[in-house]
Amino acid sequence: MIIKNIRVYKEDRQFHKGEIAISSGVFTERLEEGGEEILDGEGCYAIPGLIDIHLHGCMGYDFCDGTCEAIRKIAEYEAEVGVTAIAPATMTLPAEELEQILSTAAAYKKTQQDVREADLVGINMEGPFISRAKKGAQDETHILPCSIELGKRFVKASAGLVKYMGIAPEESEDAAAFIREMKKDVTVALAHTNADYQKAMEAMEAGASHAVHLYNAMPPYTHREPGVIGAVSDTPDAYAELICDGVHVHGAAVRATFKMLGAERIILISDSMRATGMGDGTYTLGGLEVEVKENQARLAADQALAGSVTDLMGCMRNAVQNMGIPLEEAVGCVTCNPAKSLGIYKSYGSISPGKKGNVVLLDEGLQVRAVIKDGVIRVNRLTGAGTEEDPGKRGRNV
Repeated sequence: MIIKNIRVYKEDRQFHKGEIAISSGVFTERLEEGGEEILDGEGCYAIPGLIDIHLHGCMGYDFCDGTCEAIRKIAEYEAEVGVTAIAPATMTLPAEELEQILSTAAAYKKTQQDVREADLVGINMEGPFISRAKKGAQDETHILPCSIELGKRFVKASAGLVKYMGIAPEESEDAAAFIREMKKDVTVALAHTNADYQKAMEAMEAGASHAVHLYNAMPPYTHREPGVIGAVSDTPDAYAELICDGVHVHGAAVRATFKMLGAERIILISDSMRATGMGDGTYTLGGLEVEVKENQARLAADQALAGSVTDLMGCMRNAVQNMGIPLEEAVGCVTCNPAKSLGIYKSYGSISPGKKGNVVLLDEGLQVRAVIKDGVIRVNRLTGAGTEEDPGKRGRNV
């Protein structure tokens, strides 16, 4: 396949006029024309397939449903909107239930071959080692102190798919030991934590290197109490997740974060829950009732934010169009950065020879015009290509 008449997002994080060649499902050097499929990109932006490292579900399904069907339905929807690789997040649930969810994901991963589905490239364990004070939409009855033995069980149940494991370091005297041991297997993240700056820095010095949805479920940043946010800023190799759905973090704070951390350390996530792609109504998240109205999902019990109802493509679009983040920076935060954080940059995250042929074509309004997954056209809304409904218009995409 050759994709012509496009502006290609390259490893220098800039757009360049050119074309893309894909052969046997991977990007390759320029092919000689002679019978291969030619796709006219109509001047679109061509970006790598997006990678969401923190989502819970969509279209009525949740990763913690613990079924292959749920994972498949989530993966199908994500691929339709241009997210071609996913690392779904777990909720705070009983340990045995989490092990079952993880083992189901491992079984699914072994058999996944359908190009219609986003690739399952990891799992983000948001709980159960979190703080009651910052539990957010997590069920506090299942919160546990961090445990190396249990952490190892989770990794084993997932057959190594667990890539991130969250922890509230202030909740355990053994947090540093947990971090030093578990960082051999996973990226240890600060998640749903009430840690102050000193405790957060101790965790970073022990080897934690990631922050789950920065600003949300953690102490606020102030000039005398910089907290987790200040510790992340002072740790040069730490990545920070950021939800840009227009609900979780104000646009001014998003712009300030890009100035503080730099675009290469920020990973945009969706944190989407099962209502994404659907309408207002009552849903569940981690066994708790959630009310969805317009662009917000809140726990019925206390109105705490309960994830988002905007997929990652919608979040990226919102960051650019409504928050003033340059397109080149936003694209890097949903492609290169998550791939590097996951340790899969050799195969994902950029349009480079030898990597998986996952491409999304966007028009000037950043609407999806085409999705190519493993070199196969997954969605095509280019001129003369039919009138397939944009799945994003079924939901809350900005």
